[in-house]
Amino acid sequence: MTTCADPATEPAIRTVALSKTYGQGDAAVAALRGVDVAFPAGRFSAIMGPSGSGKSTLMHLLAGLDQPSSGQVFLGQRLITDLKDDDLTRLRRDQIGFVFQSYNLLPMFTARQNIVLPLQLAGRRADPALFDDLVASLGLDRRLNHRPSQLSGGQQQRVAIARALITRPAVVFADEPTGNLDRRSSAEVLDLLRSTAGQLGQTVVMVTHDPAAAAWADQVVLLADGQIAGRLDQPDSATVLAALDRLGRN
Repeated sequence: MTTCADPATEPAIRTVALSKTYGQGDAAVAALRGVDVAFPAGRFSAIMGPSGSGKSTLMHLLAGLDQPSSGQVFLGQRLITDLKDDDLTRLRRDQIGFVFQSYNLLPMFTARQNIVLPLQLAGRRADPALFDDLVASLGLDRRLNHRPSQLSGGQQQRVAIARALITRPAVVFADEPTGNLDRRSSAEVLDLLRSTAGQLGQTVVMVTHDPAAAAWADQVVLLADGQIAGRLDQPDSATVLAALDRLGRN
C-alpha cells in the first residue's frame, strides 16, 4: 500500500487501511482495497483514475456518505467511521461541504435561499460578513434573487460552491464539478476552487476524470483497481494524461 501524504502539512482528512466491498460471495466487488491516503489542510487536491478505480467510492467514504467494510477515516484528529448516525449527520452538516456535478439546487428557492439553506436546517444564521465576501468573490451580487432556472450552469455551480462554504466546513468535496459546464465556465469554477484553498485556506478535494481540470489542483492522487497508484505534485495536463495512460496500460 502507498501512503500519499505531505509530512510537513497536517492532513485535514486521511484514511487508514480503508476498504469497501459491495455484494457478497461470488458477486462481491472490491471497490477499495486497503487505501492509506492523506489530504493536506489548506490544499486543493484531485482524485483521478480509470473508470471503476474507486474514485467516487473513496469520496463518499471520506465525506461520511457511506460506511467502509473495514478501515478508518479521520477528519483532523477525529475518527468518523465509528460515529453514530445522529453524530455523523451533524458532522456532515457542520464540517463537510459538498459540490455536486448536478448542482442540487432547489428550483423553487432563490440563489440567496439556496446558499443559506444548510444553516437554516441547522438552526443557525449566516455570518453577514462571510456571506457578503462569498457572494462578491463568486460574482453573485446581482443574481441573489434569481432562481436556478434563471441562472447559467456556471452561475448555478457558483451558488453550489457558496452553499458548500457558508458553514465554514473543514473540507469541501467536489464531485465532477465541471462535468456539465462549458470550457469557460469550467475554468471559472476551477479557479474559484483553487482560490478557495489558496486564499481562504480551505481544504478542497475534487473527483474528476478530466486531466485539464486536475491540472488546477496542488496535487493529484491516482487510483487504480481500488488502490493508491501514486501522487502528482503541481501537475500539468500533459503529466496527468501520461500518468493515466500508464495506468490504463497496466
